[in-house]
Amino acid sequence: MQQLADTFWNLRGVHRIGGLIDIGTHMSVAQRPGGGFIVIDGCALEDEAREALLALTSQGARVEAVVHVHPFHTLHVEATHALLPSAALYGTARHRERLPALPWAGAPVEAWGAEHPLDDTLDLSVPAGVDFVCLDESVHVASVLVRHRASGIVHVDDTLNVLAAPGSLGELLPQSSLRMHPMLGKALKTEPGATDAYAGWARDLALRWADTPKVCAAHSAVRMLAPGGFKDEVEAALDKVSGTLERHRKQYG
Repeated sequence: MQQLADTFWNLRGVHRIGGLIDIGTHMSVAQRPGGGFIVIDGCALEDEAREALLALTSQGARVEAVVHVHPFHTLHVEATHALLPSAALYGTARHRERLPALPWAGAPVEAWGAEHPLDDTLDLSVPAGVDFVCLDESVHVASVLVRHRASGIVHVDDTLNVLAAPGSLGELLPQSSLRMHPMLGKALKTEPGATDAYAGWARDLALRWADTPKVCAAHSAVRMLAPGGFKDEVEAALDKVSGTLERHRKQYG
C-alpha cells in the first residue's frame, strides 16, 4: 500500500490475462473530512496489503463506502464487499446487473450529479461522446474518473492510461505521459457531435483538474506530475488522438 498524500493511498493488485500475463489492477483509499474512509474499486490483495488496509481502517470498521467506477471491472467486487461488509456499496449499472445479490445503495455511479452521496470527498467526471458500456465488451474506454478533493489525486480506470514497464523494469524505464485509451475510436458514439463532445469533455477536465499532482492509473502505474502537468498531458493526449477524432467526425458529423 503506497501512501501518496496524508489522506490518500493506492494499492496494486494482480490481474492475469489468460492466467499468464499480469497486467495489474488497483484500488485506492481516500479519507473523508470526518475521518472515515472511502475505498475506490477493488482488487486481489496479497496478505501484506490486506493487513495494511485493515490496520489503516480499524479492521475495516472506518470504511464508510466502497465505490466501483469502471463497469467492466467486476472480478473483485464480491471479495471486496466480503472484506468490508459494513461499508455502503456503490457501483455502476453494469455492476448491479452482474452482481444483483449484493446490497447496492443509491443510484448507479455514472448517473450521479454534482450532489452525490460522496460529494464531501470526491469529485467525479464521466467522459462525454462515448458509450459508457459498449456492445463490444472488449472496449473498456469509459469509466467514472474520481478526484479526491483534499489531496487533488485522481484515480482512473482505463479512460486515461499510463504506459509503464511491468515489475522491476518499471523502476528503470521511463513512464509515458497520460494517454487516451487506444480503443477510443470504437467507443465513440455513432452520432453527430460525438467527437466534439469528447474533445470538449477532455479540455474541460484538463482545466478543472489542472492542479492534480498524481494520477493513479489502472493496469500500470502512478503518474507523478509537475505543477500544471495534468492540463498539459491531457491536452497532449487529446492531440495524439486527433486523427481518430477527425476520421469519426468525417463519417458521422
